[in-house]
Amino acid sequence: MRIALGIEYDGSVFSGWQIQENSYTVQGCLEEALSKVADHPLRVICAGRTDAGVHAAGQVVHFDTNAERDPYAWIAGTNANLPKEVVVLWAQAVSDEFHARYSALNRCYRYVIFNRSVRPSFLAARVAWEYRPLDEARMIDAARYLVGEHDFTSYRDSECQARNPVRNVMKLEVTRHGQLVFIEIAANAFLHHMVRNIAGVLMGIGMGKKEPLWAQQVLEARDRTFGGVNAPPDGLYLMSVAYPADFAIPRLPLCPAVW
Repeated sequence: MRIALGIEYDGSVFSGWQIQENSYTVQGCLEEALSKVADHPLRVICAGRTDAGVHAAGQVVHFDTNAERDPYAWIAGTNANLPKEVVVLWAQAVSDEFHARYSALNRCYRYVIFNRSVRPSFLAARVAWEYRPLDEARMIDAARYLVGEHDFTSYRDSECQARNPVRNVMKLEVTRHGQLVFIEIAANAFLHHMVRNIAGVLMGIGMGKKEPLWAQQVLEARDRTFGGVNAPPDGLYLMSVAYPADFAIPRLPLCPAVW
């Protein structure tokens, strides 16, 4: 039987999603909790591996098991064995054709910037802090150059192992609500550090360091060294993953903690 889960987590205490030797990871905690409910070892596959410090409001995973449990048992039993930073939101049986990563049509991330001269207190590790004023109108102007299908070599980590740097950005929006600036981006898939590098370029433009056209110039250079600073992980959230309707994967209301 194949089971899919919706997961929410605060990534600030973890060394990322993926299991690593001698590291505290989301995957490690989840597999340990699920294995107790199933009464046998389990391995989970996620829709998108997040880095250290990155959060998720709508991560999706799947695993295979011979254990027969109803959805409530997978949710309540797993949550009882998880640390407070991770929670299972929903569980359901899916067909063997479902794959959390490869069946995804697109993924949506949100980058949250706290823009004031004084650092945050209770929002620390949950937002990126920028003390210099950001002009969101300049960021909006720059973002339009990155929508569509492009080679995002300049916006990926220098050690990214993806064979093809071409990605299709379906949405890239910048909005402000008081002292919070939001960058929302949806794409068919993402390269390593792609969202954080885009955020870094847009923030540099918002500060007035570069003109909006610079976003396109970075893109066309196809050279990571031509780009801006890799923005910190604290403000990055995996918000949702979309799948074909046939799989009937739930889309729950977003957690209010990520606005």
